[in-house]
Amino acid sequence: MRTTQRLLRSGLTVAATAALPLTLAAPAAVAWGSGISVSTSGTSVSVTTSACPSNGSSFGNASLLSSGQTNFAQGRQMPLTGTSSSQSAAWTGVSPGTFTVIVVCQDGTTAGTQSIIVAASAAPATPTISTTVSPSPSRGVMGGLGGAVKDYGTATVVGGGALVVTGTLAAAWFLRRRSKPHRL
Repeated sequence: MRTTQRLLRSGLTVAATAALPLTLAAPAAVAWGSGISVSTSGTSVSVTTSACPSNGSSFGNASLLSSGQTNFAQGRQMPLTGTSSSQSAAWTGVSPGTFTVIVVCQDGTTAGTQSIIVAASAAPATPTISTTVSPSPSRGVMGGLGGAVKDYGTATVVGGGALVVTGTLAAAWFLRRRSKPHRL
């Protein structure tokens, strides 16, 4: 029985170890197969591809999807412009967040999909100084016996002391009994 469990555990470990490189390589393979290149600069996002052939008048469209959008039609669409060797589209005034760029060629094929994070602009913020008057606390934190704001009565202090003494006696009794197991 023990040998079977040990073999089962080691078999699962070997399977997980063998699957780990495949799992780590999967996202890289997906990104490598993408026919688009997405970049960001401040609040501008641009996409470049060479995967869309021209039908004479257009190359296709690119769509910028925010986190709540799920398909191409829901995003901010821009037509691809450029030459037969390189097409591009750009969006300006993009708010900070995570976006997905999808490029669909004029023949209906998807050239690629890629996610990008638009960071908040790094413009220096000018601090605003405001003068507000707020009243100071009436009693604050009381120092000395625990620092509590509420003053507890005598019964509470005596009850807490009794719990501490009981715990100390129980610990001493347990340690004494443990050191001499033949006694009660």
